[in-house]
Amino acid sequence: MAVEIRIPSAGESVTEVIVSEWMKKEGDYVEEDDFICELESDKASMELPAPVSGIITKILKPAGEPCEIGEVIATMEEAEAPATEEPAEQPQQSAPAAEAPRQEAAPATKSDNGSAGVAMPSAQRILAQKGMDAADVKGSGKDGRILKEDAEAARPAAASAGADPVVQGPRSTERVRMSPMRKTIARRLVESKQSTAQLTTFNEIDMSGVMELRNRYKDGFEKKYGIKLGFMSFFTKATIEALKEFPQVNAEITDDGHLVYHNYYDIGIAIGGGKGLVVPVIRNAELLSFAQTEQAIANYAKRAQANDIELEELEGGTFTISNGGVYGSMMSTPILNPPQSGILGLHNIVERPVAINGEVKIRPIMYVALTYDHRVIDGRESVTFLRRIKDCIEDPSRMLLEI
Repeated sequence: MAVEIRIPSAGESVTEVIVSEWMKKEGDYVEEDDFICELESDKASMELPAPVSGIITKILKPAGEPCEIGEVIATMEEAEAPATEEPAEQPQQSAPAAEAPRQEAAPATKSDNGSAGVAMPSAQRILAQKGMDAADVKGSGKDGRILKEDAEAARPAAASAGADPVVQGPRSTERVRMSPMRKTIARRLVESKQSTAQLTTFNEIDMSGVMELRNRYKDGFEKKYGIKLGFMSFFTKATIEALKEFPQVNAEITDDGHLVYHNYYDIGIAIGGGKGLVVPVIRNAELLSFAQTEQAIANYAKRAQANDIELEELEGGTFTISNGGVYGSMMSTPILNPPQSGILGLHNIVERPVAINGEVKIRPIMYVALTYDHRVIDGRESVTFLRRIKDCIEDPSRMLLEI
């Protein structure tokens, strides 16, 4: 009678195991409860016994392949142990003599082949990582086989004098001098954290309105001005509107304890350049049109890649915008660019379900972050400042009407 060999349950949270080794092969005769293969899960290993006595007719899952709980991995044909022919000259044998042929006909076990010290595949990998030999580990499996748990618990003995070193993979290092720009960036970042009381507040913006407006006019805009209409010009304009309403975000604190309020808006735009991050400044950004803003940003981006930004173009600035979304960032906490008191972080746009008038709709959402110096800006101002930017982006007509 044909019998299916299935993967048994290996625990409540285990849904998949691997056949790490077949101890028997097709055509072998096995007694009931003889171990025929070893199974491994992410938690432990176990040996699978034969459900009946018989011959293994087909192995469906070779060693190393994953299997689901309950999956058939082999088939057996139920049968009795094969009979042995007895010599004609000895028609009757004593019980000990009859037992001997049966022992000879029985399949050899692992112990017959000297299996003590034999490591299972998973145990071999672990021992190799530890630089250990299977001969140094005592196995707890059948006939002394070394299981995964044995290898994990094994500890290498102290290296003896003159012993061969453990072979390892390449471990080369390279010492490179930091570029002046990288040194400056590192120094300023540390100074920023040490010299200011930084705090970050977050909000999310539905980009549907800006995206619809952009899609409607992008072709005409590019044809007229020779440049693509992006999102940075919208955020620059929205930021200026918010700075006008909350002037302390556009201010800075001096070493002698004074606050300096700027009545102009020099907006720094963080750009990844050829040698590192640079923040060129758009002077009097409040006087520029959308097209002029896009042209200024595109010009800086092109020159940054060529390391062609002048030093004076990096100086000053009353507020900074950093767009990590171009690299796929979902959320981050931007670091202040002292002596500025605020920096706006933009992120990637992802479609998400949102509740609108009691209904769930899919909208393109961007997370935005405002890091600010708490010595200059209170929590209320920071939250409402970011809310003002949100309102302007979600309804771009507000920027045209200044409401």
